[in-house]
Amino acid sequence: MPLAIQQALKFGSEQLPHSDTAELDAELLLLFCLDASRNILFTHPDQVLSVEQEGQFNALLNRRQKGEPVAYLLGTQGFWDLELSVAPHTLIPRGDTESLIDWVLEQSWQPKHILDLGTGTGALALALAHEFPAAHVIGVDLVKEAVLLAQKNKTLNNIQNAQFYQSDWFSALASEEFDLIISNPPYIDEDDVHLSEGDVRFEPASALVAKENGFADLFHIANSAQTYLQAGGCLLMEHGWQQAKQVQAYLIQQGYEKVGSGLDLAGRERFTFGFYPK
Repeated sequence: MPLAIQQALKFGSEQLPHSDTAELDAELLLLFCLDASRNILFTHPDQVLSVEQEGQFNALLNRRQKGEPVAYLLGTQGFWDLELSVAPHTLIPRGDTESLIDWVLEQSWQPKHILDLGTGTGALALALAHEFPAAHVIGVDLVKEAVLLAQKNKTLNNIQNAQFYQSDWFSALASEEFDLIISNPPYIDEDDVHLSEGDVRFEPASALVAKENGFADLFHIANSAQTYLQAGGCLLMEHGWQQAKQVQAYLIQQGYEKVGSGLDLAGRERFTFGFYPK
């Protein structure tokens, strides 16, 4: 017997007992199959799914049961005020990373030349380009497919003041200087047990894992960034919630000033900043 929208929602959430967000997952997948906005859940709860819609819904539920992230199933993920295309060769943008944008907006200065290292979907670069339309923003990533995806997201969100290039961190950059260098680099320890759990099982290990107990890329960026920062420029890096003290200590050791950390949505120290001496 064909399912109505209300029945399909209940059925879908029941099929996802291992998801902490089963009801939301089912809702997002169903709306994707219906190609409709959330209003339809309230205005037409008795609307019957077509055979094609029900088949697509069941197929997506099956993939979600196996742990595949909803963002990959839908091909999109919201970040800041943007809607971003996502793909399995990039990390899925997360709400905690928006905390870095909040921090930048709280500062008294307006960055004019911004670099986003390991840009992935382009989330940080595009959000900052959106918020600072007078700024020139560059995003780089080692993975060619990520660069192409970031360029696609630039077009989708009609952002003009951002460019994306393939680069191994700073390698493809000339003698440019930036007043803000921002990054969400790999920072998870290779032996972290959480790598075999949840959505991260489907995300690229190269964007998650770093050597030296997760600090290798953070320290490399902190060391190399000084060549590319203007006097008084800021380095801002996301990291694991237990890594703030070590990252702060390294920045201080490297000569950065006004070093500190900021909190994520759960109140944990999620990012650290430091300013290049004037």
